Amino acid sequence: MSVSLSQVKSDFLRVMIERGFVHQISDLEGLDALFSKQVVTAYIGFDPTASSLHAGSLIQIMMLHWLQQTGHRPVTLMGGGTGMVGDPSFKDEARKLMTPDIINSNVEAIKKSFSAYIRYDDSPTGAIMANNADWLLKLNYLEFLRDVGVHFSVNRMLAFDSVKQRLEREQSLSFLEFNYMILQAYDFVELSKRFDCRLQMGGSDQWGNIINGIDLGHRLDTPQLYALTTPLLTTSSGAKMGKSANGAVWLDPQLLSPYDFWQYWRNTEDDDVERFLKLYTILPLDEVAKLAALEGGERNEAKKILATEITALLHGREAAEKARETARQTFEEGAISADLPTVEMASEDLTDLGILSALVTAGLAASNSEARRHVKGGAVKVNDSAFVDERGTIGPQNLTGDGVIKLSLGKKKHVLLKPI
Repeated sequence: MSVSLSQVKSDFLRVMIERGFVHQISDLEGLDALFSKQVVTAYIGFDPTASSLHAGSLIQIMMLHWLQQTGHRPVTLMGGGTGMVGDPSFKDEARKLMTPDIINSNVEAIKKSFSAYIRYDDSPTGAIMANNADWLLKLNYLEFLRDVGVHFSVNRMLAFDSVKQRLEREQSLSFLEFNYMILQAYDFVELSKRFDCRLQMGGSDQWGNIINGIDLGHRLDTPQLYALTTPLLTTSSGAKMGKSANGAVWLDPQLLSPYDFWQYWRNTEDDDVERFLKLYTILPLDEVAKLAALEGGERNEAKKILATEITALLHGREAAEKARETARQTFEEGAISADLPTVEMASEDLTDLGILSALVTAGLAASNSEARRHVKGGAVKVNDSAFVDERGTIGPQNLTGDGVIKLSLGKKKHVLLKPI
């Protein structure tokens, strides 16, 4: 969807368009008029499939940040109820079902990340944390079928891309999952009734589900509801956002250190720097333009600023600057910083430890065979010295004056092994 700034007057939609958040809007003129005349409540749903969200969710979280910053009220909807079903959208197979205890534990853990970006309080623009388990678990199935299910056409639901692609691949789509889109539509109506929520936002894969909610609202006499979706993001090389070679880029510092989070963004591809500065930082756009114009070696400075600003939003300015300084010492001075990722090991386990096992233990390789390839390829260093013997061992003789062994893979991945 091509949207021009000249088409909008409201601050929120201008920010969304300027910074590249908009893929589709159900009624641009109507939504812009609504944002121009009142405080608008909008929501995004998050499935509690893990104890932390990852970087792939940041584009949605930043939308809620800008919503509040421009004078409106965000709702973070946790799928405590729908999490028992699982969103089938564009998935190859059904998700593994979770128990209520696991779902509730994940919901509580995820709440912490939101507070870094939005403010929860009782003010007119204070964010609301909602959980659809509060109403979905209380539904009477027969009444729900009669009052809500009657408004859904199976023919139309089968036409949605998220369902059609699954069926075209002849992959199973259970009735349990098929109900998900009805439940999500009902969530929109319920949030409209409870909080006067008028807008649902999400990734472009959620367009059909959101439109279902708008249509259901029409039939159940809610005020006019609206949809806004973002592009589905990948890196310039086609990699999925929020994933790295070592797994998910978690937002929870207990699962991924601020240093590793910083490093993920520092390694941004050149062609993604400007786009990511607009989407994931709050830097003014004129400053973004100056950074995006840097070339050659100066491009690395833009990447450092990108990584620092994104890390500061999530983990705080002090942690971000600390991560940047750790990287500077490690890469520019060759120093061993205590702030590098550290793996503690029993002293006896660090005696004659095979280099392949050491790399796997440090998380620098997923298996001995992968570690062997790295060693043979000359990518492994111990205390900044090349290590080329795949049958070699490390031990107390490799401890530095700081009492650690520094393992390196390439120029950017470093882990300290520390005996205890």
